[in-house]
Amino acid sequence: MSLANNKKTTLFKFLSIFSVVRIYNILIIVIAQYLTSIFILSDKKFMDVILDLNLFLIILCSSISIASGYIINNFYDEKKDLINKPIKHKIDDVVKNSTKLYFYFFLNFVVMFIASLISVRAVIFFSVYIFFLWLYSHKLKRILFIGNLFYSILTITPFFAILLYFRNLDLIIVAYALFLFFILLLKELTKDLKNLVGDFTQNYQTIPVVFGEGFSRIVISLITFINILLIFNLFINFSAGYMYIYYVISLLLLCFFIIKLYNSKKVSDYLELHNILRLIIGLGVFSIFLLEI
Repeated sequence: MSLANNKKTTLFKFLSIFSVVRIYNILIIVIAQYLTSIFILSDKKFMDVILDLNLFLIILCSSISIASGYIINNFYDEKKDLINKPIKHKIDDVVKNSTKLYFYFFLNFVVMFIASLISVRAVIFFSVYIFFLWLYSHKLKRILFIGNLFYSILTITPFFAILLYFRNLDLIIVAYALFLFFILLLKELTKDLKNLVGDFTQNYQTIPVVFGEGFSRIVISLITFINILLIFNLFINFSAGYMYIYYVISLLLLCFFIIKLYNSKKVSDYLELHNILRLIIGLGVFSIFLLEI
């Protein structure tokens, strides 16, 4: 019986770590990095990119860095998550905070070791990235609007790692990066509405906490309008293959988003808005295939 309990405890701890590091998000980023490398950044053949050892190590460093970032973010957000995400908090809380911290430092050590196999530039890049992931979780995310900006910047930073590797800075890269940045910013601002109670309780200086929900809707509307303009720019200037299908779908989703925004009152409503933006990001990753059709 004790053996069965030990197995159950181990399984719960594994699921807890899985929840904390958000493997599903990391997998999406890995897929996005590889698809961007294959269809946009590299002139090499498909298998040459897949079998590129240095690219694999860069993406591995990115993934482990992001995982460690989620761990330290979970550590600092424990009290807030108890209010905003009670079910997830129960799952995450199976593993002790001390164990999470040990795991956090171990992952960062692994990143530095792997980066040292690539180059000195890789070590510097990922050292700076890990530092700002910690600084965001510890301090920056509590600062009005700065936290939202840094979240968006830190999320797209792994793509700059492969951008520097391929040394390819085309206008299409800038256009997609801008669109992704503002979608991520929009997602964060929407999440602040969803997490209003917990943020207010823990004194996080978010726009809904400081200025209220009404002002937040105005800011979100402005960011949505910027995204719509960026979609038109992509549609007019970068409609390679069947990529226009994604632009049309994104435009329709954003129009639905803005209508629903002004009819949202409950946490569940804001969660739906948040999921619409996650859908746009997810579709954007897999629509990269459309560039070559």
